[in-house]
Amino acid sequence: MTMGSQKEKRSSQNPSSKLKSLAPKGIKTKRTKNQEKKKKKKDVTFRSNGDQNNENIEELQPASAQLSFFADQFQSAKGVQLSSLELETLKETSFLELPQDLNENVKSLGKNIKAAFGQSWKEVLCEGQLVEGKIEAGSPAVLIISSSALRSIELLRGFRSFTEECHAVKLFSKHMKVEEQISLLKNRVNIASGTPSRIKKLIDTEALGLSRLQVLLLDIHPDVKGYSLFTLPQVSDEFWDLFKTYFYQPMVQGDLRICLYGDYRPAVRLQGKRALHNHDKSKI
Repeated sequence: MTMGSQKEKRSSQNPSSKLKSLAPKGIKTKRTKNQEKKKKKKDVTFRSNGDQNNENIEELQPASAQLSFFADQFQSAKGVQLSSLELETLKETSFLELPQDLNENVKSLGKNIKAAFGQSWKEVLCEGQLVEGKIEAGSPAVLIISSSALRSIELLRGFRSFTEECHAVKLFSKHMKVEEQISLLKNRVNIASGTPSRIKKLIDTEALGLSRLQVLLLDIHPDVKGYSLFTLPQVSDEFWDLFKTYFYQPMVQGDLRICLYGDYRPAVRLQGKRALHNHDKSKI
């Protein structure tokens, strides 16, 4: 199945059906008695940049919120509307949750990521020897993707306690040649961090393997100009092309979990005239 197939005729005739198609299960709501009576008459829509001052905005469960935000960002970046079948392939279980206050403390990042590997975290993330038929060279268990070399290095600070025996590999173009990185990837790699274009190049050349990859950590912190991995021109296109080519299928098959590192804070709100007006203005 290809992401971003053409819109169904029915959804193109009914704008509200497009919005409802993104609603995941498990939405947490707090309604007054009057709101509860009107529940069936109102629809739910997503906004990736929800207005926290709007009293109708209600927060999603963390996994649902990440799924909603991720799907919304893909559609916005590629200018497409995912079909209902494509949306069904995106599961809440595909997203790894982090504590909300972790965004300000990168040093605790590794401690939270290791939970995804259960009791085998030390064997997967810390040991430095290749194991024939099991641990292939140049195939990390955790891959971090950022919009810049500086952010790639910054996030690796959170994994220093795991990389004494098996060093993390930096996969970006700034001050690093492809040949140098290919050489490093001939050893065991547990954790790697880089930018979309260089990561794709190394995968294409078969230097970077994906056989062990279990967690894809996406750094969505905005830079000084307000751009992030999902919104920075060119970098965003490079990321989504990389994601569709190499990470989409493992994710929907349940072999790969996505972890969003940054403040996504999506929300849902009850749809009305004001909601539709704001939706059109933001062109979500």
